[in-house]
Amino acid sequence: MSRTAGASATRLQSLGWGPWLESALEPFARDGLDPGRVTAEHRGAYTVSTEAGDVSVQLSGRLRHEAAGRGDLPAVGDWVVTDGESVHAVLPRRSAFSRKAAWRATEEQVVAANVDVVFLVCSLVDDLSLRRLERYLIMAWESGAEPVVVLTKTDLCDDVSQRTLEVQSVALGVPVHPVSCVTGDGFDALTAYAHGNRTIALLGSSGAGKSTLLNRLLGRDLMKTAAVRESDGRGRHTTSHRELVPLPGGGLAIDTPGMRELQLWEADAGLSGTFEDVEALFGECRFGDCSHEVEPGCAVLQAIEAGELHPDRLESYRSLRRELEWLERKQDRRAAADDRRRIRNRAKEIRRLPR
Repeated sequence: MSRTAGASATRLQSLGWGPWLESALEPFARDGLDPGRVTAEHRGAYTVSTEAGDVSVQLSGRLRHEAAGRGDLPAVGDWVVTDGESVHAVLPRRSAFSRKAAWRATEEQVVAANVDVVFLVCSLVDDLSLRRLERYLIMAWESGAEPVVVLTKTDLCDDVSQRTLEVQSVALGVPVHPVSCVTGDGFDALTAYAHGNRTIALLGSSGAGKSTLLNRLLGRDLMKTAAVRESDGRGRHTTSHRELVPLPGGGLAIDTPGMRELQLWEADAGLSGTFEDVEALFGECRFGDCSHEVEPGCAVLQAIEAGELHPDRLESYRSLRRELEWLERKQDRRAAADDRRRIRNRAKEIRRLPR
């Protein structure tokens, strides 16, 4: 019988366990390993919730050695198998919100895994950037989760309707919910996303109000919060790590630290989903190789002239497309370098063999 069947499965099911994980678990269950979900990560140590309770574990040496990069290591929200002391494997992910690791490394960083809904949290009064929101939307669409835009601090905004319309102009087909963590306005719509033990990830810049939003959803002050600086409208990074917590009405939520930068990672599908309006115009141009700059019969230029497409949106699309192409070239060079390194190491191992 499966380790998740019957009454013993209650705790795992409340954490989001589903039939899609059963076949992946079978070979590990035969070896006596238990499934669990990563609820927190602290400098290489993980808290994993299992049927028996929470355990603090490290990575097994084999998993650390065989991982091709950071993207193969456990992230908050991942389902893993453990012996109570070490994580031995990461089970297949249904979704993953990934970005390029910060700074210069050409490496994937999984911010949250197995997420059903991504709350993209933006403040209506502190540096609301449509260009930054486009990046979040790209990564949300690429993750496989359902994106939802949450606009916080409506109680401090003089023109909620106008700012919401601005956001809707780039968040095509995405629900947009203005809310106030002070008055509670708009929260009924948010709680509806957590039904059926679904997992929600809260993502956004520092100061957007993610931790305050989560505290309101929880009905208690679990996450530390701090005021936004008046000098520049920026927030402090009050959330220092990612953590998965159960919501009182069902479902789970992952709070994340504010992101100083959000560099794309393998986001072609996400780019198309976010800029569906722009790419739809490409097919209406007179020439198939139209550069959308000077050609006659260019549907893109006609849309801009008619006020149907803002020039900044086209430029944003071009800039993000160039960024993805640059990243793809970097990934190809890194893959080639990794192949050469493996060949050299294998050659060294062969030379050490007795003759």
